[in-house]
Amino acid sequence: MIRESFAPLLGQQQAIELLTQAVMQNRVAPAYMFVGADGIGRSLAARCFIELLFASAVKEQSLSSLQQRLRQGNHPDVLWVQPTYQYQGQRLTAAEAAEKKLKRKAPPLIRLEQIREITEFLGRPPLEAPKNIVVLEEAQTMAEPAANALLKTLEEPGKATIILITPSPESVLPTLVSRCQRIAFSRLDTASLTQILTQTGNQEILQHPAILSIAAGSPGNAIASYEQLQAIPPQLLQDLMKAPTSQRKALELAKQIDKELDTETQLWLVDYLQQSYWQQWHQPPIINQLEQTRKYLLAYAQPRLVWECLLLFLSQTLNWQN
Repeated sequence: MIRESFAPLLGQQQAIELLTQAVMQNRVAPAYMFVGADGIGRSLAARCFIELLFASAVKEQSLSSLQQRLRQGNHPDVLWVQPTYQYQGQRLTAAEAAEKKLKRKAPPLIRLEQIREITEFLGRPPLEAPKNIVVLEEAQTMAEPAANALLKTLEEPGKATIILITPSPESVLPTLVSRCQRIAFSRLDTASLTQILTQTGNQEILQHPAILSIAAGSPGNAIASYEQLQAIPPQLLQDLMKAPTSQRKALELAKQIDKELDTETQLWLVDYLQQSYWQQWHQPPIINQLEQTRKYLLAYAQPRLVWECLLLFLSQTLNWQN
């Protein structure tokens, strides 16, 4: 059963060993912190771990039902918390905001109201499983009031286990870190990355070196980046892969980027161009200029002007050399 529970998780043997030993020795901690980069299996590991914890309470024929309910997120003893936006009196996750095509400048947050819901959830006994489980995705997005409220829950979690998923211990309050057992997740090697992308039907990503460079060993980031790539008009992308032939062309491209791409896509495009331009030209000044472009976009400078500066610089630098 242990091997089956963690079968979908590749390239994280150390994390799997720590979690399985905790279950086998009946020494499951009241709180864990799953630490590592986005897209390398932390959320999947949490689901596998929950499956293993709950498997002892279900009959063999009910195991597939348990697995399906965990995948669908409708198990009564599991509360999965994600950062949210506030919109017209509702809380929306990033996925829900995207479905409604909402444009938000600030990132989503785990809010104080959500921590209160966790407290309420843990205030009742589990209905079917041996214990209640709470998973907090992107725990680093908690503001200090929410983190302090969670701290009280971590001090007395009751018959429950709480899992915080975050990039690094430094990204959350030290008082939270001290109450969690840390489980580290590493970036995947090339073989594991290739295997996951192939198994999930995303093998075409392997033909895009710039995407793989951006992913840096993260299958989730590779898939997300490839989806971003598909959102950019092909002709625009083709034009950006070479230096603008004139100042007029540079200004036209900047206008098109500003008109057709939202801020999030523009920031991703900066990453993509950094990787692509370095592979193509190996010129540090161009990479540095792109880094300045990112800083200006994050500072909410006028995007069209930011891209005009970059593309004029690119035109002057490369056309002068030719």
